[in-house]
Amino acid sequence: MNDIQKRVTASFNAQGLMTTLGATLSLVADGEVHIEVPYSPHISQQHGFMHGGAVGSILDSACGYAAMTKTPAGSEIVSVEFKINFVRPAIGDRFVAVGKVQTAGKLLLVSAGEVRAYTGNDYKIVALMQATMMNVQK
Repeated sequence: MNDIQKRVTASFNAQGLMTTLGATLSLVADGEVHIEVPYSPHISQQHGFMHGGAVGSILDSACGYAAMTKTPAGSEIVSVEFKINFVRPAIGDRFVAVGKVQTAGKLLLVSAGEVRAYTGNDYKIVALMQATMMNVQK
């Protein structure tokens, strides 16, 4: 595991919400992070779909951690703004939030992301996000 992967993993593991959701990091690469969550009725809404709050949370984190891969050691990332589109109900066996950096400045970084709902090996995109992140020195 390289230094960026260690930084992202340590920060991710410190998030209580990701633990509550049952989320795990499935990919940490330069400018890209994937977060995976299995379906659970504990994070569903009244119709049985994965709750939009859970979808938004994993996607915000994936976009933020993707941004973190572009920052120097000693930096943290906080969300400044995001826009999310829910394009279909979040129905599946597992969900993968994919965050990718679009542009990285010294202070602000912009990431785009999607949540994929998997049934077996097939998936459908259920949400899209554009997010602005801020590089904050510890």
